[in-house]
Amino acid sequence: MTQSKSLIGITMSLIFAASILLAGSQGSLSVNGLPLFAVCGAIGFILHWAIFIPSYAFQTEHYFDLTGSLSYITTVIVAAALSPSLDIRDLIICAMILVWAVRLGSFLFWRIKKDGQDKRFIVMKTKFTWFLLTWTLGGLWVLVTMAAGLAALTSNTTVELGILGYVGITLWLFGFAVEVIADNQKRQFKKDPNNRGRFITQGLWSWSQHPNYFGEITLWLGLALLTYPVLSGWQLVTLISPIFVYLLLTRLSGIPTLDRLAKEKWGSDSDYKAYVQATSKLMLAPPKK
Repeated sequence: MTQSKSLIGITMSLIFAASILLAGSQGSLSVNGLPLFAVCGAIGFILHWAIFIPSYAFQTEHYFDLTGSLSYITTVIVAAALSPSLDIRDLIICAMILVWAVRLGSFLFWRIKKDGQDKRFIVMKTKFTWFLLTWTLGGLWVLVTMAAGLAALTSNTTVELGILGYVGITLWLFGFAVEVIADNQKRQFKKDPNNRGRFITQGLWSWSQHPNYFGEITLWLGLALLTYPVLSGWQLVTLISPIFVYLLLTRLSGIPTLDRLAKEKWGSDSDYKAYVQATSKLMLAPPKK
């Protein structure tokens, strides 16, 4: 990616982030005259930019995913600590984000430590503006994915959970389970020396080429449904969270990148071609015969 494109990407990311911060701050509690939503929403960017500096200096991507998880955890803790009161919905939202962040962050951190590198960063980490764009997108990812949850946490509106709340909780639990199971199945597959250089077609991976991403999208949808009853006005803009996750994983940095790498590795393999043709790209569905 050229320097000009990277700078444009950084600018657009910050404009988008500012729009979310402005919308989510409507109806937010205040801290020293500042909207609590905006104060907490900026944490992800601050942490990502702070860790970017040594990461670029030492040309390493090892702490990228860990920084994302720490951003979620820090944001939730600060929001909860500065909120005058938390109801059952708020506590569930906090638990959802914390459990997800701890699990995924530790999983990705130990995976990259074991693998030694993330192939997506090989060239990127040597280019200052491109690498900075990626870390900026990391901050944006944190803000937008948890925007609905953060808006609910920083709002003083209280509503009983109701049917929609329980539907959201159920969806989150289902999505989280799918993501954890899919990640564990792939990890166990890779641990087997006989599978070296092979692609996984077992378990949930026989029903979806990217079941972990399906789980990721589903759990954020569930969290958004849980937050909806306490949001109003411009705060409703934060419900873009699951849409953002879906578009990012299916159109930008997720599936397209992994599919390109897989095609480079197994594109001429007839078994891989058959797997791709018979297996759903994202949704969990029985393989085609």
